[in-house]
Amino acid sequence: MNNQTNKRSRRAWTAALASVLVAVPVLGACTDGGDAKDNERRPLRIGMMYGSKDSESYYRQQMTDMFEVDHPNVDIEFVYGIDYTDMQFATEEERRNQDTDPQAKFRQLLEGDHPVDVVMTDMVSMKKLSAENLLKPLDDYIKQDKMDLSDFLPAVIDSIKAQGDGRIFGLAPTFTSSAIFYNKKLFADASVTPPKDGMTWSELFAVAQSMKSGKDKDAVFGFAFNTYGGGLSMYDAQNAFAGASQMRMFDAAGEKMTVHTKSWADAWTKPIQLYKDRVIPHAEDMQANASAMSGDGNYVYNPYQGNGFMTGKIAMVVGSYYMVNELINYNKNVSKMKNAKAIDWDVVSMPQYDGGGSTGLYLNNLASINAKSANPDDAWTFIKHMNSEEVAKFKARSQGELSVRQKFIQPKDGASYRIEAFTNVKANAEEISTADQELYLKRPNLNLISELGGYLFQEAAEGKKTVDEALAEWDRKGNELLQKIKQNPKGDLSSELQSYRDAAQSGMQNVLRAAAGEASAG
Repeated sequence: MNNQTNKRSRRAWTAALASVLVAVPVLGACTDGGDAKDNERRPLRIGMMYGSKDSESYYRQQMTDMFEVDHPNVDIEFVYGIDYTDMQFATEEERRNQDTDPQAKFRQLLEGDHPVDVVMTDMVSMKKLSAENLLKPLDDYIKQDKMDLSDFLPAVIDSIKAQGDGRIFGLAPTFTSSAIFYNKKLFADASVTPPKDGMTWSELFAVAQSMKSGKDKDAVFGFAFNTYGGGLSMYDAQNAFAGASQMRMFDAAGEKMTVHTKSWADAWTKPIQLYKDRVIPHAEDMQANASAMSGDGNYVYNPYQGNGFMTGKIAMVVGSYYMVNELINYNKNVSKMKNAKAIDWDVVSMPQYDGGGSTGLYLNNLASINAKSANPDDAWTFIKHMNSEEVAKFKARSQGELSVRQKFIQPKDGASYRIEAFTNVKANAEEISTADQELYLKRPNLNLISELGGYLFQEAAEGKKTVDEALAEWDRKGNELLQKIKQNPKGDLSSELQSYRDAAQSGMQNVLRAAAGEASAG
């Protein structure tokens, strides 16, 4: 090799070395830390109230896989307050006697000897934990990293701040929401003005009354709380008129019933009347519809045959965001289903309670930082990643959830519907007071009071009792139960409601027989 060649080789080698040296700090700048810590293996513990190893692969797929690819030195560990596996193998007596207070067990994950770093919560838990100073506010992290929240849905951020007294204690990449779906063609045929955003439940029920028409096979029902099954429950009526948190069944001491009142009567009366008038369909109506026969006597299979809204039998129905996917899929495949017709539909926001207020937005995957975390910086890096625009692009493909980032909130598959009906609502953050929670933990048999109310509500709906008679019996029998529960808070008191359970079972059998008879006659 001559000198000229040696000089060229040295120059090339020097240039290559220089390029490598220049590249090193650039590569380091692309990491979140950019310091020696990025070369250390370290754990990041994520605490959840419920879970098990069996479902951990799903959690990782939904939350951590993408993060671990970009942060190979961080080892993710999931920890559960209540492990489903432990509960699965417990005896009935063990389940009844063991301490299964989810909030207490969850707090152990935050305050124990080896506290978790990231806390996965819902709105109610986040509010409680932040009020007890068990969570770190994220505001300083957001400001320090200049995280832009301007594209986040205002309803989401406002709801989060409302639960933290103006501060942000958790962020979530997605939310779920419910709305009122309505059949546009049915309204046009009936010359009735469709529902609109901002209606009260009373106004919606008035519209539903106007949409009831026909009988038997030609019947069209005005409204339903669910697309399958029909029927009406105490929970439906209670939430429609006042919201569950505003309706007490018994006093704070758990010793006296508080249901024989005008507010409870108002909450029950209108929905029950709509049910009696078959504005709200009965279970047998939907059963008969699901068993429809074709004109030539051959059974017609339709994967949505039990869905009263899809089959054009229900004018309005409460549905989650996932129902959008079902409607789009139904209309795309309608030609494959005999006698099926495409649904011309749209949505409006959930009605307001008659006393004011409207909810329908749910945040169930909020990520927070434990105040006692040994690794708060990685915890924040994870939360920032989880709520990044890059991750949001993937989350926007979800079938049942919406991205919190407005740029990704778009109608699906080119369909035309008012997607703002799912966003113009507040988050559900109803909660039982701390005192009530403690009372239920000490006396788990208090759940029998609600069960009793459900049976008596059904008797009122079926006309076996008036609303006043049903509430009076709930009040009387409930007061007897409260005293027995006080004396026996965790023991077996199931026999106290056996007669009600038997009556409910008998009623269900009559419904099935009636539905079978109608289908056979058809």
